[in-house]
Amino acid sequence: MSIDKISADTRGLRERDLEVGASAETIARLHREDVRDWFVDFARRYPTGLDAPGGGATRKRWETLTATAERDLALGRLAEGHADALAIIAEVGDGVAVAAPGARWGVWAAEPPGSKLTAERLDRGRWRVHGTRRWCSGALMCTHALVTADAPDGPRLFTIDVGAPGYRVLPDSWPAIGMAASETLDVELDAVPAEPVGDVGAYLDRPGFHHGGVGVAACWLGGARAVSRPLVEAAGRGRLDEHGLAHLGGVDLALTVGRTLLAQAAADIDADPLDRSGAAQVRALRVRAVVERTCAEVLERVGRALGAGPLGHDARHARAVADLTVYIRQHHAERDLARLGALRAAAVSTEADGRLPGATS
Repeated sequence: MSIDKISADTRGLRERDLEVGASAETIARLHREDVRDWFVDFARRYPTGLDAPGGGATRKRWETLTATAERDLALGRLAEGHADALAIIAEVGDGVAVAAPGARWGVWAAEPPGSKLTAERLDRGRWRVHGTRRWCSGALMCTHALVTADAPDGPRLFTIDVGAPGYRVLPDSWPAIGMAASETLDVELDAVPAEPVGDVGAYLDRPGFHHGGVGVAACWLGGARAVSRPLVEAAGRGRLDEHGLAHLGGVDLALTVGRTLLAQAAADIDADPLDRSGAAQVRALRVRAVVERTCAEVLERVGRALGAGPLGHDARHARAVADLTVYIRQHHAERDLARLGALRAAAVSTEADGRLPGATS
């Protein structure tokens, strides 16, 4: 089934064949298998990724991610990682091969406590990486990944082949229900061969870092649209009272705001792909914060409008709620708002008339 065609029935092929009353464990297992198949299909369709942010088709890129995440948020997370990895390589990885067609990429750069990798330089330009990396989405599905590691000359970005000796997945490192199908597991790297991508600090010191952060928000929006589906379907059947209709109106407004802001951000990035204006970080923080609030509002309103019924008896909806609840925590809440506030305060202090850069009169 083409992931480009989102139908009202978002069950996988295996889930459709289930008899009524199938156990939650069976549903979860079959769903993981469907997500794996969908991810394989996505990587085959986009072997060099989506159009890179800033290349003139940023809105199309994010609309594809939103639609993919609406179909299934775990799939959206994997698709975003694949597309982001290839965009990063195109941006800073001059001469780095993206492997054979059908390769499935991830970006494993989160560095919470206990997640540092170190890189060892060998002779003839060879490298090896060591350590444990947490939050590796697609740990059992990706064929290749980008990882950050501390090298003798500073922080660097590397490609690794997950089939190489020394790569080991810690299978019980994600016991949670939300985003389980994304197989976001911890991995151990024991002298795994690695190829450097770009110069020291290249991963963070590039415009695409902030552009890519907006792409994650595009996936969040798709997840919110999936959560809203039962409410929209109830409205189509005429089953909403005045309170339900009020919540539907609130959901519509929230989704419209998120979609509109993403579209404007895409246009701004295409107009300034190299971030000569210096607006990329503030833009990314704004968009991510607004879309995170959109998701939180959709989660709350759909739950208040429909009650516990869909959460208890609709496996797809319950999964969509659990997945989105986990995924939007990639937004760092007040910490990200504080970063935005600090940037705005610094900008105001440099403006003689006190106007915020980018503000309109």
